[in-house]
Amino acid sequence: MAPARHVVRPLTALSAGLLLLTGLTGCTTGSDKDGSSAKGASGPVVVATSSWEAALAKAAGAKNVRSLVPPSVRHAPDYDLKPSDLAAVAGADYVLYASFEPFAGRIKEAAGSKAKLIEINLDNAPDTTKGQVTKLGRKFGTEQAAASWNATFTARWNSLSRQVKASRPAGKPPVVAAQKFTTWAADLAGARVVGTYGPEAVTPDQLSSLTAKKPAYVLENENMSTGTVLPGSGAEQLNIANYPGKDLDLLGVYRKAAAQMEKAFSRG
Repeated sequence: MAPARHVVRPLTALSAGLLLLTGLTGCTTGSDKDGSSAKGASGPVVVATSSWEAALAKAAGAKNVRSLVPPSVRHAPDYDLKPSDLAAVAGADYVLYASFEPFAGRIKEAAGSKAKLIEINLDNAPDTTKGQVTKLGRKFGTEQAAASWNATFTARWNSLSRQVKASRPAGKPPVVAAQKFTTWAADLAGARVVGTYGPEAVTPDQLSSLTAKKPAYVLENENMSTGTVLPGSGAEQLNIANYPGKDLDLLGVYRKAAAQMEKAFSRG
C-alpha cells in the first residue's frame, strides 16, 4: 500500500500528553528485573497499530492484544494517534507495525516505551500470512499455537478455494482485474488475472488498457477504494476487505472474500 497522509506532532507534545494521561489513570510502563515490560499471566502485552497486525498476533498465540486503529477506520495509515494510544504503547511488551504506517515507527520513542518493535509484512497471500504468524510465534514463545493456527489456515484456504471454484459456471476460471493487494483473492478463486492496478487510482491509460482486456470482474481493495474502477466496462466490482473486524479473526477475511466471489461467480 502507498504511504498515506499523516500528522506528526512534536515529540515534546506527545510526551506531555502521555504524562498527563498516565497521571490521571495511573498507567505506568512497569518493568521486571531484567528491564523488560511486566507480563501478565496471559503472556506478553501486544499493541498493534491496526486490526490486521493484531489478528496476526492473535493467530500466533498472543492472548493480550490491542489494536490502536479502530476497525471502523478504513485506511489505517490515515489514523491520527491519541494520548491514550501512547499510554497503551508505554505498557506493551511488543508493538507491531507496518512500514507504510508512517506514525508507527515513532510510537516507541514518543511514548518512552521499552517495547520491542516488530515490523510486519501485511499481505494476505497465504505464504506471507503463515510466515508472519510463524515469526510472531517465535517472538512470543508461542510456536505451538502458531503452528496449529497455520495448519488450520492451510486446511481452510484449501476448503474455501474448492468451494469458490465449484461455483464457477462450467468450471471456467473467471477473468478478473485485481488491485495490487487483492491478488490473493484471485488466487483463492483460481481466477485468471488479466491486469492489475494500484495502489494509486487508475489512470486514463490504465482504464483504457484494463477495459480492453474485458475482465468480467474487478477485485477492488475495500480499504483503499477510490470508487468504481472500470466505469462503463460492464465488469462487476467486488470490494475485497484486507483488514479483519473487531473480533480480530483473520480467517474471517478469507471467508468473507470467498462468499463474495462465490455469490458473484454463481450468477455466471
